[in-house]
Amino acid sequence: MNIYTLIVLGALLGGYLLSLAASLLNLRSLSPELPKEFLGSYDSDTYARSQEYTRARTRLGLVSEAFNISILIIFWQVGGFNWLDQLVRSLAFGPILTGLFYIGSLSLSSTIVGLPFKLYATFTIEEHFGFNRTSKKTFWSDLAKGLLLSITLGGPLLGAILFFFMWTGDTAWLWCWGVTALFVLFAHFIAPTWIMPLFNTFTPIETGELREAILSYARSVSFPLQGIFVIDGSRRSTKANAFFTGFGKNKRIALFDTLLKRQTTEELVAIVAHEVGHYKFNHVRNSMILGILHFGVVFLLLSFFLGSQSLFDAFFLEKRSVYAGLVFFTLLFTPIETVLSLLANAYSRRNEFQADRFAALTTSQAKPLITALKKLSTDNLSNLTPHWLEVFLNHSHPPILKRIDALRAVKGE
Repeated sequence: MNIYTLIVLGALLGGYLLSLAASLLNLRSLSPELPKEFLGSYDSDTYARSQEYTRARTRLGLVSEAFNISILIIFWQVGGFNWLDQLVRSLAFGPILTGLFYIGSLSLSSTIVGLPFKLYATFTIEEHFGFNRTSKKTFWSDLAKGLLLSITLGGPLLGAILFFFMWTGDTAWLWCWGVTALFVLFAHFIAPTWIMPLFNTFTPIETGELREAILSYARSVSFPLQGIFVIDGSRRSTKANAFFTGFGKNKRIALFDTLLKRQTTEELVAIVAHEVGHYKFNHVRNSMILGILHFGVVFLLLSFFLGSQSLFDAFFLEKRSVYAGLVFFTLLFTPIETVLSLLANAYSRRNEFQADRFAALTTSQAKPLITALKKLSTDNLSNLTPHWLEVFLNHSHPPILKRIDALRAVKGE
């Protein structure tokens, strides 16, 4: 057992134990007493239901993670990576296509392994708690579209990465970084108008009080709003959401149709103000830049490890290849990836506080956003008292009570 084996096994098992500890602590932190802030927002039955929802999702998450790790370790230890390598090599498609088949086969297998848990989450848990509106047809259609996008967009990118590492020598990581950066920019540019509409219908918001209120607010903060859209989120879930996406002329704010049903005009303007805050503070752009820098670090480190025979020995591979090395490095990189994800989540939570503050200041009041957040938490059966370790590890948004406290501090409400 070489050092790479120990690192990967340690990362997989250690990561699961950490996740298990955070989940158990999170369940223990479920308070039977409704926080005073939510008196009048939650009734006792709804609050109890929200806690049961947290328990159900946590149990499924722990079981699915344990199952996936077990399958991966078993496949690894019985020589599955080498068996698959020999199989795709026997097809004699050439190094690039062979690599695409190898990585594609592993990705498809991972999707299939996780499929029963996704089905259970959608059609059992979400159904039981009254959230699911996804039909069987929509579920399988979404899955097919996702796979097709992976092939049509991810395939050429992966092929380019394999090509550069095979034939450009020491500068391969720079070429890969450059082409990936261009891909990220391209994806951000086309996502609002080409990719997202494949899954949802974006309808321009109707002329009326809400549209005029949003446009009036946008003008007051000099926000060059290109479009306000209603997204048919109710096709899949009763949960509500809103988001800002795109840049340049493709900027758009999308409000779920489920959001419009429960929120007042004033609350919806506050939600839009929060999304505008993300734009004003360049959160989308900065996150994209950090993502591109992240890819640069990954490719640089990958260039060092591709030449290590011990890495391939750890996975029982008889012949070295760039495509197999890419897979193995991804597993080896897990501890660093975990640290980077923690930093990314912390940065995202900071951004949410900033956007909340911006909304409160530019609308001259915090109350509409507070009441909007309360409604969202109630409707989505959110966990009001998550444990700090669960938040630290997995939450991209701050706990709702902390957001409300911060909003009250901004306006003294």
